Amino acid sequence: MHDQTNSAKETQIPTNLRLLLILEEVVRRGVAVKPAQLVEALGLPKPTLHRLLQTAEEVGFLQRDLDGRSYGPGPRLRSLAVNTMSSEHLRTARLTILRSVAEEIGETCNLATPDREGMTYLDRVETKWPLRIQLPIGTQVPFHCTASGKMYLSTLRPATLNSVLSARALEPQTEQTITSPEALRAELQKTRKRGFSTDDEEFMTGMAAIAVPVLDTQQRLMATLSVHAPVQRSSLVQILEFLEPLKRAAISLSKLHEDQSADS
Repeated sequence: MHDQTNSAKETQIPTNLRLLLILEEVVRRGVAVKPAQLVEALGLPKPTLHRLLQTAEEVGFLQRDLDGRSYGPGPRLRSLAVNTMSSEHLRTARLTILRSVAEEIGETCNLATPDREGMTYLDRVETKWPLRIQLPIGTQVPFHCTASGKMYLSTLRPATLNSVLSARALEPQTEQTITSPEALRAELQKTRKRGFSTDDEEFMTGMAAIAVPVLDTQQRLMATLSVHAPVQRSSLVQILEFLEPLKRAAISLSKLHEDQSADS
């Protein structure tokens, strides 16, 4: 009876839409998805689903998760998401928000998105001060020692976080870098409670930063909004004074993408 139901559902899904619906379901869930979950959600027969998953993996739209069985976004799907967010109309509106908060704060503001190996800078507005730290758009920075990366890690489920922390050593970038998984977990717990993250010269000597989340319509982290500055000009304590305008800008960025989703 179950097979008949699946067959009926399959005939209702046009062939050229099946792979797109699989990608949509993986992204919608926001975590690595097992084939059985996709069978249940979409009603496609197992052979059809496994064939489509294999195709999506081969061309880079999906990739196996650390457990070897689940699937998450691959490099081409992540690139597609970034390019979509960088579309001219949306980026113009986003940069307007970034410029506004950067001018209010007086320091460089960055928008970063999580990738497989770290956080990638999607947009930035530079400070007008002559002394600045150069991290251009497209730069990828580690998770464990940056404000944006720690903000992202703090949103992961315990099992996923354990997999990330056990995958490789926490390489020191400066004398301040947290290299103990236990100490990093404690830091991430503080981050979850207070709703923002910090980088006190942990990624780069002489640089401090804070970051807040930019949430999607399901209240999941979509990106991070951060501000960083040389400690000669703004210590971490001083940067924390920028928290409220940063939070307001993050809400505006979330609303911008919410409105975009509603219009599409």
